[in-house]
Amino acid sequence: MTLAGTPVNGTSTAGTSTAGTSTAGTSRSGTSRPGSGLVRRFSDLTLADADDAGGKGANLGEVTAAGLPVPPGFVLLTECYRHSMAAAGVDRRLAALHTTALGAATDEKRLRQLCAQLQDIVAQAGVAPDVREQVVAAYHDLGDDTPVAIRSSAAGEDGKDASFAGMNRTLTNVVGPDAVIGAVVQCWMSLFGPRVVSYRAGRGFSDEPAMAVVVQKMVQSQQAGVAFTADPSSGDHDKLAIEGALGLGEVVVSGLVQPDTYIVAKDGLTELSTHVGHQDFRLVRGNDSTDRREDLPPELADRQVLDSAELRKVAHLAVDVENHYGSPQDLEWAVDTADDVWLLQTRPITALNDSATPDGTVLVRGMSAAPGTVAGRVHVLHDPSEGSDLADGEILVAPMTNPDWLPTLRRAAAIVTDAGGMTCHAAIVARELRIPCIVGTRSATTDLDDGSMVTVDGAHGLVRSGDVTKPAPTSRVTVTEAATPAAPITGTKVYVNLAMPDTAESVAAQDVDGVGLLRAEFILTESLGGRHPHDLIARGEGDTLVDALAESVGRIATAFAPRPVIYRTSDLRSNEYRSLIGGDGYEPAEHNPMIGFRGCLRYVTDPALFNLELRALARVREQCPELGLMTPFVRTKWELERCLSLIDDSPLGRQRGLRRWVMAEVPSVVHWLPEYVGMGIDGVSIGSNDLTQLILGVDRDSEICADAFDTADPAVMDAIGQIISTGRRLGITTSLCGQAPSTDPAFAERLVELGITSVSVNPDAAPAARLAIARAEQRLLLEAARR
Repeated sequence: MTLAGTPVNGTSTAGTSTAGTSTAGTSRSGTSRPGSGLVRRFSDLTLADADDAGGKGANLGEVTAAGLPVPPGFVLLTECYRHSMAAAGVDRRLAALHTTALGAATDEKRLRQLCAQLQDIVAQAGVAPDVREQVVAAYHDLGDDTPVAIRSSAAGEDGKDASFAGMNRTLTNVVGPDAVIGAVVQCWMSLFGPRVVSYRAGRGFSDEPAMAVVVQKMVQSQQAGVAFTADPSSGDHDKLAIEGALGLGEVVVSGLVQPDTYIVAKDGLTELSTHVGHQDFRLVRGNDSTDRREDLPPELADRQVLDSAELRKVAHLAVDVENHYGSPQDLEWAVDTADDVWLLQTRPITALNDSATPDGTVLVRGMSAAPGTVAGRVHVLHDPSEGSDLADGEILVAPMTNPDWLPTLRRAAAIVTDAGGMTCHAAIVARELRIPCIVGTRSATTDLDDGSMVTVDGAHGLVRSGDVTKPAPTSRVTVTEAATPAAPITGTKVYVNLAMPDTAESVAAQDVDGVGLLRAEFILTESLGGRHPHDLIARGEGDTLVDALAESVGRIATAFAPRPVIYRTSDLRSNEYRSLIGGDGYEPAEHNPMIGFRGCLRYVTDPALFNLELRALARVREQCPELGLMTPFVRTKWELERCLSLIDDSPLGRQRGLRRWVMAEVPSVVHWLPEYVGMGIDGVSIGSNDLTQLILGVDRDSEICADAFDTADPAVMDAIGQIISTGRRLGITTSLCGQAPSTDPAFAERLVELGITSVSVNPDAAPAARLAIARAEQRLLLEAARR
């Protein structure tokens, strides 16, 4: 057996503490420093100390005593927290307020207010002087200016019944006594985070909480990650599941990147399968001793993290940890610059099933993109070329989708993807097809097994094991005509967004005023048959494309006639065009295609496809004169000027009464809109997702940045207000395409108050949008009458 603090297959690098001496607490022999007892080294702790040291601290003491390779450190016992709060005279106030917060756990707004008060009280109380003295002494025993990781170790955390995983605070690369003390206070404050209090209430933990804190010497990790000593996706005790990434392991436990996933057989530590992830960046220690984000070049972003020898070391460590505890473990590991493997922490696996996963167990979590609940067999596909393998009614699980996946998506009962956000391709198609969709799961393609029965809960972003859909009610319910309330009448038009002709007739039968956004991308891609338009044009097949476009658009326009249908011309970005057959010969390789060669600029630079679209629309408009044209991603006046000239010179432009729209996606439209109106623009549709993205500088499809993406941000609302105001002043139609008017009544009321003439939402959201707008209009009329 190796000595405590000695890494796997390496030599001890933990010689900063004095062997056999209690640096800051009571030792096993019972000796202690005068006035000590509040702080203890790892070597002075075992699992029996969990009540005082918290689950994490007790586990680190246990594995240190077992001789496993653990970086040295110490623990502030829970009494440090209690003593500090009592010394500041706030302990009773905290206890009473915490009880109130537990009772308000289901009221999100009230819970956040109470938790903010609790955290503010802890911050003001700080660390008691005698506790501070012991912490500083213990830190100096690790070595002056030693970088340390500081982690919460709440009582009950990392136990067999509850893990609290990722809920409390962790800080890395903390250097210096003052920084350590400040980090300890932050950990104590996290004891009262809304998620933590809500979790505590849900588990029935009503006792007054206390927080121990782990201070541990940092490992300068080249690779890091987690390991499960039983496969959590299948419950197989004969397999290890290991996830790894480059740099600090925080990117794995926080879900910031897609890690490598390795499945290893315990018997012989044989590598069974490897799934190489994708990592755009890693976290490293900066010169200022803080975590620094370091972007990775492509050759590292997609490189396998662990080679065979390194994987075997991690697997060997995982088996040693499980053998010591005698039960499955979830552990964090790191490989340092000397290729030594260190154990950073371990805890029992709390959600492992000893046999087949029981029905209802949550297998995957992601972002809700389309509501609905459906059960079916999982079918994992990685490329649209595999689409024919998907049977009708199966659950499609894929890394991500694009327009090439469309024929496959039509057969799926639900869609689950690793990547993507609320406005990604999969989300848009699923909402239109009215099937459940979950995006941004990060690992569904590896966590879900082909052929397994699951239930997709699109509304809550959960995939559960088995068929747990509720059975249909057996009693017959008779609904009379009077029981169905009539849809409200609104002055503000409610349009729908469409992308495919499949649903045109059923959506047209709803109480909607037309199509405010007919996306060209899906129709166009299907018409192209997966080929790049230039490849098709070069072979003299342009007329075939015109025929296919005219048929699809005509079906939609006919279904909605005489209501307006506004067709937004193709906005496929260069990376999407490049994926088409022959695309790499025509498309540039852009690093940021979201703001690259797209929209209006593309038409005036490369008008071949645009001209074919105009021909197809002219043919449709001969029968459906309410068909309008919308130009996307207009950046400047000169672009639009040239684009309008192309339209005017086409058969479509020579038809009378054509309504010309522009999308307001680029902030420059706020400045240029009066000029655009002067050039003959009849309407403007605010693309709230792109506009928010470009004003706030937040990737609209990033689940990592989701909290920063806010359409109701004052800066975005100011731009929207200016666009609507200009439209009213100049007498043009103003619209907004997005879900916010149906999901946020305050947002809808603000749009109505500003004088918007219409909104355009997904078909499933139209009734809610109509109701929200009706209420907003009635409120404004009532207030006007009262005045």
